[in-house]
Amino acid sequence: MRGNTLWVLAHPDAGSLSGRLRDAGVAALRENGWDVAESDLYRMRWDPLLRAGDADAPERVEEVRAEQRKLLAADLVVLQFPLWWYGMPAILKGWVDRVFESGFAYHVPDPETGRMLKYGRGGLEGRRALVVVTAGDRAGSLTPRGISGSIDDVLWPLLHGTLWYTGMQPLRPHLVAEADSVDATRANRLERCLADRLARIDGEEPIDYLPLDDEFYDHSIRLHDDVSPGLEGIAAHRRCGV
Repeated sequence: MRGNTLWVLAHPDAGSLSGRLRDAGVAALRENGWDVAESDLYRMRWDPLLRAGDADAPERVEEVRAEQRKLLAADLVVLQFPLWWYGMPAILKGWVDRVFESGFAYHVPDPETGRMLKYGRGGLEGRRALVVVTAGDRAGSLTPRGISGSIDDVLWPLLHGTLWYTGMQPLRPHLVAEADSVDATRANRLERCLADRLARIDGEEPIDYLPLDDEFYDHSIRLHDDVSPGLEGIAAHRRCGV
């Protein structure tokens, strides 16, 4: 076996393109020796709301613990969703809100220094993460010069602020553009493309974000002036900018 995968799907229609891609992706991973656990959030009727008193409700505590066990068992985490208003559907955001608890995914102390681990280290360190996202817009709109900006930048809050923050290594997002106008021929091609990528996924290099380290950041968590000179914004926080 090559490892364990947790595939999290956030789409209300199992018969959609997203559903087809999930089925093809899970099948491809299993064919290549991966063990795959799934969390189909709509099918599970996942409640995205973090509620006061959750800690005193045994059923809700167990819901969260079950998802946390899947995460801890995973070597690869796949988050799949349609891009809605430049972000995740509420049900997936709520899954993160409830499952990525303080003391589990973040606010985890370094046993040597007592400092809280974050940005490259954390409770989910050692796992790789792939975001599979469908978007209705044209592919060119989600490039650096497109009207929406690069898909890496659009997903910065998830890739850097959630996955990298909790110690996971994000891979380049798998973007499927023009997803609302896909015929059978293109759907088959998209399934093969995703399957081909997943067959080689364990050899992919993650996005080269800079770790939270004194070498790169000062006490205010701002880049040192000699790090990524001439770069601003998101691009400055990657090793290619050093």
